[in-house]
Amino acid sequence: MASDLTGKTIAFLVAPEGVEQVELTDPWKAVQDAGGTPRLVSTDSGEIQGFDHLDKADTFPVDTTVDDTTAADYTGLVLPGGVANPDFLRTNERAVAFVKEFFDSGKPVAAICHAPWTLVEADAVRDRRLTSWPSLRTDITNAGGEWVDEEVVVCAMGANTLVTSRKPDDLPAFNRAALDAFAK
Repeated sequence: MASDLTGKTIAFLVAPEGVEQVELTDPWKAVQDAGGTPRLVSTDSGEIQGFDHLDKADTFPVDTTVDDTTAADYTGLVLPGGVANPDFLRTNERAVAFVKEFFDSGKPVAAICHAPWTLVEADAVRDRRLTSWPSLRTDITNAGGEWVDEEVVVCAMGANTLVTSRKPDDLPAFNRAALDAFAK
């Protein structure tokens, strides 16, 4: 049975540049197809620049900034990857605080590829089992997480569920697991 997100709003946190476009657009469409409302949150207003690996792709309008919203406005959070995207976000105090709010309030978070870098900065991987792009393994381990090489990992701790995947090829499994977490 497909997950029903009717009436649920999901935040997608991205930097002004550097998001891996398919890791934004594919989960976005999955949320819409499940009846949910995706909202693009960034550190700056205007538009964000998507990338297809290292090549510029499309731009997308920002719905709100991290300064103008809180986790209380959403059912869950998606953190798309790309190398530059989470690297920028983890250096922005308000973006890190926004991510931490989801964990502190027990709301589900889904992160793919390099996105767990932002989770490391938010101190949200300690004692959790998760996956990511392989180059983050040492960062996750050093932050107290257990890194595994699997298509999708769902780690529930208390009221909070963290869904992680490694790369764009994992998007079908990532989307299913994220939608399930958001629907609960």
